[in-house]
Amino acid sequence: MTINGIMRVGVVGAGWIAEKAAITLNGLQERERRTTLFGRRKDAAGGQCECYAIASRSLAKAQEFASRWNVPKAYGSYEELIADPDVDLVYVATPHSHHYDVTRQAILAGKPCLVEKAFMANHAQAEAIVKLAHERKVFMAEAIWTRYQPAVGIVRGLIDSGRIGTPRLVTATLGYSMGDKPRIMRPDLCGGALLDLGVYALNFVRMFFDADIASIESQCVKSATGMDLTNAISLVLADGVLCNLQSSAACVGDNIGVIAGTDGNLIIDNINNPQKITVNTHDRQFVEDIHVPKQITGYEYQFLVCRQALAEGLLEPREMPHAETLYIMQLMDGLRQKWGVHYPMDDEKY
Repeated sequence: MTINGIMRVGVVGAGWIAEKAAITLNGLQERERRTTLFGRRKDAAGGQCECYAIASRSLAKAQEFASRWNVPKAYGSYEELIADPDVDLVYVATPHSHHYDVTRQAILAGKPCLVEKAFMANHAQAEAIVKLAHERKVFMAEAIWTRYQPAVGIVRGLIDSGRIGTPRLVTATLGYSMGDKPRIMRPDLCGGALLDLGVYALNFVRMFFDADIASIESQCVKSATGMDLTNAISLVLADGVLCNLQSSAACVGDNIGVIAGTDGNLIIDNINNPQKITVNTHDRQFVEDIHVPKQITGYEYQFLVCRQALAEGLLEPREMPHAETLYIMQLMDGLRQKWGVHYPMDDEKY
């Protein structure tokens, strides 16, 4: 499938992430209208993305969502949305535990997919889905939104230019006080901090440093239900970079990332949605603050990347190739195994 006009997105699941997607896609439409109204040159990717359909297991919930966010189509089942011939991209916004079945069904129907992070419950599911997408030649991407944002290119440029010398240490924290939400506490919903929050810390490292892991140590504090609530991960990379990462669903973190080099450091204000990169030189002397472009929500970049990839006939995005998705999933499997954090899906064959 290739896209030449508006990319019509069908959203599966009607929770808060789906709402954020609708806000984003509506914002892209509004940006397109303003661009046209004032006669400005349109961006090649434009705002040519539409929140076209919403599906929930409850038709009433889907209809309420559609009314609130001005979505043309509402479906009371995921199957109906996937079967809609006008849906160009299926955005899977269900809990991690439900990604596999929905994505598999969409791929079998030939529908390109953008699947929320964490991509699947485990590496076995991820490997099976990637294999199927390749066999069917259907585009698929993981919606780890930080991978697609402008901050990635900015930070890479600063590192490559030698502004901080040779990187030696990376620290990253992401924490939210999430109470006893079922999706955090329940094994059948793939609970815990790792798949929800720790995945961002791991991707923060991999966005900028792709050296092999020479050694890994970790600890976690678990809930009464056996899910990791707070974890700490220490990686030593083959190129000598040490990475200390923390994530928690039990407390409010500073959410800051730091890349420290021999001649300075970079401070990223929020690894979950970077807005500002602070550059410091030797002896921590301030050099400058670099602000990212004004955004709608930050989700727009992943949708625009999908549209561009479909226009080019690609099967995966350059910003987050399937091999990288599989690498992160395998890494998280290993961490969960060490911690004794188990999901029912881990017992299944795919």
